[in-house]
Amino acid sequence: MTNQLDSFFGAMADPTRRAVIDRLASGPASVSELPAPHQMALPTFMRHLKVLEDTGIVRSIKKGRVRTCHIEAAPLIEAQGWLAWQREIWEGRLDRLDALAHHISKTKNGENDAP
Repeated sequence: MTNQLDSFFGAMADPTRRAVIDRLASGPASVSELPAPHQMALPTFMRHLKVLEDTGIVRSIKKGRVRTCHIEAAPLIEAQGWLAWQREIWEGRLDRLDALAHHISKTKNGENDAP
């Protein structure tokens, strides 16, 4: 799982690849139309697309002379699960830190918890 997440976040670290994912979120697109908004040579763009395909985030299907790309949900769901887990951990830590700060503040002011 760690290698898959490393590959996923490595692929998503590039703004061009994130833009491709954003575009594919609205539906499949042909390989010939995907590079249009990007100011780069086709071979350079194809390297970005290869990274996305190698990580499993994007799949392409060739039908005749047209190769169409679409998003694969599994890697996105896996990353979302990991991020949710991290958020839960950090929210718990911050809640404990807040409780400690509140306790220290009350102790400093001479308050106690007893009614």
